[in-house]
Amino acid sequence: MPAALERTRARGGPAGGEPGVTVRIRYFAILREERGRDEEELRTGAATAAALYDELRGRFSFSLPAGRLRVACNGDFVPWDHALRNGDLVVFIPPVAGG
Repeated sequence: MPAALERTRARGGPAGGEPGVTVRIRYFAILREERGRDEEELRTGAATAAALYDELRGRFSFSLPAGRLRVACNGDFVPWDHALRNGDLVVFIPPVAGG
């Protein structure tokens, strides 16, 4: 497990025994800069990738709206309404600039 992985309990999120899932989230580019870490694990009440990003954006003030990102779960691109499961690895991928 990467050294940057830090277990984080979602403030106001579900506690043990309450509904929800525990997911790992990996951050890249501007999201990594805005969050200040590469990866974390947290418990969330979000049922979909879209709801998870909304929760994270509200908590950490991410500047990019979901419409500017792609989302992947367990190594595959998925639609925003993808249902989250315990142990999923979720990656929000911002646009890449280059030339």
